[in-house]
Amino acid sequence: MDFWSRLLAHTPLSSASSRKDFAKDPARRLHRFEKEYSQLLHIWRHSSNLAHDDEAAEQIEIRLQELTSLLSDESRRPLPHPCISFAAAKQVYIPVAKIATSSYNEWIIKEAVLFFATLIESEEEAFVENDNFSGSLTNLLVRITGANSIRLSAEIEARIVELAFNITTKIRLNPEILPAWFKSHHHGPHDAKHVDDHDKFTGKTQKQDFPLFYLLMDYIHHEGKVGDFARTGLLYIIEAASSSVLLEQWIVESDLSTLMATGLGALYSQLSRKLVIDHPSNEVPPCLALSDYEHPKSNYEIVSSCSPEFLSHVDTFLSHLLFWQDVLNHCKSVEVKSTLLEHFQVIFLQQLLYPSLLESSDVDGGSSVAVLTYLRRILESVDHPDMINLILHYLLALPDVVSPAPADSGDIVSAARKRKSLDLATMMASKSEEAADPLLFNLVDLIRACLRSQNHQTVHVTLQLVSTILKRHHRYAVTTLLDTEGVLDESHHRTAGAQAQEIDYLMALAGTIGGDDTFNELYENLLRDTLGRVENHPCSTPLITPKTSTNNHQLPAVPDSLPSAPRSVRSHTLRPEDPLLNIMLDRLETFFTNPVETNLCLTEAVIDLAVCGYMHLEGWFLRSPQSYHFDEDDEEDEELPLPDPSLDPESQEYAEYVQMQQLKECRRRPKWNQSSLPRLLKVLQLLCDQVEAYREQVPRFDDLLQQRREAFQIADHAPPIPTPSRARTPSSQAPTVAGTPSIEKGMFDEARNPSRERPSGLEVFAQRILSELGTPSRSGSPRGRKETRRVASERVVPMNDATLLRTPIPNRSFSPTSVASAPAPISWDNRGDILNSQAKAFQAIDQSILARRIGIPEVKPPVEPITLSYDRKPAIVSADSAEGGEDASDDAEGEGEGGGEDALLAPSEDGETDAGTVVEEKTVSVSHVLTNVVLLQSFLFEMASVVQVRAGLFDEVRYT
Repeated sequence: MDFWSRLLAHTPLSSASSRKDFAKDPARRLHRFEKEYSQLLHIWRHSSNLAHDDEAAEQIEIRLQELTSLLSDESRRPLPHPCISFAAAKQVYIPVAKIATSSYNEWIIKEAVLFFATLIESEEEAFVENDNFSGSLTNLLVRITGANSIRLSAEIEARIVELAFNITTKIRLNPEILPAWFKSHHHGPHDAKHVDDHDKFTGKTQKQDFPLFYLLMDYIHHEGKVGDFARTGLLYIIEAASSSVLLEQWIVESDLSTLMATGLGALYSQLSRKLVIDHPSNEVPPCLALSDYEHPKSNYEIVSSCSPEFLSHVDTFLSHLLFWQDVLNHCKSVEVKSTLLEHFQVIFLQQLLYPSLLESSDVDGGSSVAVLTYLRRILESVDHPDMINLILHYLLALPDVVSPAPADSGDIVSAARKRKSLDLATMMASKSEEAADPLLFNLVDLIRACLRSQNHQTVHVTLQLVSTILKRHHRYAVTTLLDTEGVLDESHHRTAGAQAQEIDYLMALAGTIGGDDTFNELYENLLRDTLGRVENHPCSTPLITPKTSTNNHQLPAVPDSLPSAPRSVRSHTLRPEDPLLNIMLDRLETFFTNPVETNLCLTEAVIDLAVCGYMHLEGWFLRSPQSYHFDEDDEEDEELPLPDPSLDPESQEYAEYVQMQQLKECRRRPKWNQSSLPRLLKVLQLLCDQVEAYREQVPRFDDLLQQRREAFQIADHAPPIPTPSRARTPSSQAPTVAGTPSIEKGMFDEARNPSRERPSGLEVFAQRILSELGTPSRSGSPRGRKETRRVASERVVPMNDATLLRTPIPNRSFSPTSVASAPAPISWDNRGDILNSQAKAFQAIDQSILARRIGIPEVKPPVEPITLSYDRKPAIVSADSAEGGEDASDDAEGEGEGGGEDALLAPSEDGETDAGTVVEEKTVSVSHVLTNVVLLQSFLFEMASVVQVRAGLFDEVRYT
């Protein structure tokens, strides 16, 4: 047909040059546009039903493509633009919208959306300000996304939401075009009689006023760019409320706050009520892989924390929570913000979050684990102070502060908000008969109860929640979660001598655990990490930079706007009888039998208590200055010469003498008295004594402990797994100190932050570590410990062919007869095979030691002066127990040097001791204890680094 048309019109048949000329000619371009538009109307009018007429639908799609192509090409060319002017004058968009809404054809809808998007992007003829254009486009968007429309593909939905977003962008840049898209219909008294109260509360009567607003609301929960476009477009509309009183009033009276709060509640309700914390099989952290960690069981009711479906639900919930925060950050209207916060508290906090905390239990399969995990993720994600204040103020049952009522300004927006608040209160009162009150049971009660739980996962997630509150929202914990007292002067600070003494004590405790490395670089890395941790604490900013505002530094972006927010933190210290501290110390006393995850979170929480700049360490973390006692005959420093009696007490020389005397006094080290130590240091001393007991009773304890450090070092650096036939170089046999800090820091940080990426196949690799490092060069001692402790530089390396040839054969005791009957010297041909078989035998012995079950050893208390006590009841010793004691003593005498290795083993299989009593002591493997010992040593170094960093950063040490 095109061929005959061109021939009759005397146009050239070649299309290459004719198309370029045609596009350059505005008149010919307009002629073609009018022709395509006429054909479009002709096909539409002569088709009875486009939904069933495929041929007509295809032709309409082609015509729409041509119209859009012509408009797009013309908008990029210089003026004039006759096609765009024709579309505006003839209102071409009206029939295009009608065709798309009645076609029920996905491809026609797609082309119609592109057609409208092209007109908006042209920025000519003021399409976005035209009421007819906005009405046609709004009707199109509402119809094609409504419940009665066909199901659209994700691509078309993305184009629809992007088109709506482009309109909101133009509204944001030019608020004068808002009336074309937002038309407030004030309902009269007659209409109000026919409106149901529930419909009025949920805002169903408001949708016709601003359809574009509700279109975006329908897509804010979507993922990907669809949700991003919807949420950002909605934020732009909320921003525009600051320049339009009518829009501000409409948003307050609309169901925006209701839909957002109920939507958030719906997403929270989709989260599993029962949860177990788990790790993927190929991503188990090395500290857990080298312990008694077992994957918890999950089923259709109890969900695993690493399941993809659960992670998707949590991410969706948190993304909507962050959208709440974005709305509050972009909202410049106080009334809109107040309405949103009020609905957030009433609908989400009071109706959903707090009841779920109240009804949680660690007995029914992990509901406490679930709700405490969700609360922690909420507090970690939200930064807006008003949202944080609402959550913690309500859950911690902080007292309400009644602000003075402002004078009635008669503002219509304020009146609208009051009506909305009244409607909300009425609606909630009709739903709940008797709501729970946090005054009876608040978050502090729940945390203390869960820390005493027998479920280690409940303890684990509770400690994580405590750490989150202490790190991010410390001012809410000062008067609620913690039992604190104020510190008014600097007399509570420790002296310089006590400071050095405390650090030396902590370092000495870490040194008693032992190790072939010097740990110098480990401690240096911990100092850097601790410095950054203390500086980044929210309470440290005013202490480090007290004149922030005068130096024109950036202040917090969003100040607290609620009157009930707690005041700024002041200098305080933790009372030794604080319930939370003592519960944590109770857990610390069973450190070696605790799960590794519990110990990681426990040590993290203790450090989080100590990093706040306003929290003084004296009294609970370190000794109190009131308990300092000095020896009178302490001659550590030379006595200062007495001043000249003729000196004037007001003179400079006398003042310098007094100052030097005070400096000397502060440098003196107080007498170390065990009774004056805080409970934390006493527990740490007890744990180090227990390590010494393990060393005496577990065979080759030091060798196995060093192997465990090397195993963590290898797992942290994630090198290729060495092949058995490859010989290790001397440098690999003796790792430098530089590797040690990364063991502790990297491994522990990885377990504290499970979201960190880990190498795949880590669990399999960790299971092979012991087989690679499990064969030491044994000494002649049956227990293999004396030689190792005497030669501290001897390294434990895997035994393969190359190393065995350089390693002497272990010393053994041979009788004269056996020496006489010994075979001839072994030839070099079969020497390697024999040594390899010996290496495998030694590996089996080490594996059997690591698999043994042991409990907490009994540590003899330090010898103290004998005091008479008339209240102590005499111990009753039964005959059976006495008999058992004799047997035990006989066994101890017959054991000899190597008999101590079974002293910490679990009771017999029937669960009874020699005395016939049932033992309920918890036992763990030696491998589990070794991992916890490495963790304890790192914790001691970390405590020392906190004391040292705080002294320099906050000037906590007295020198005068």
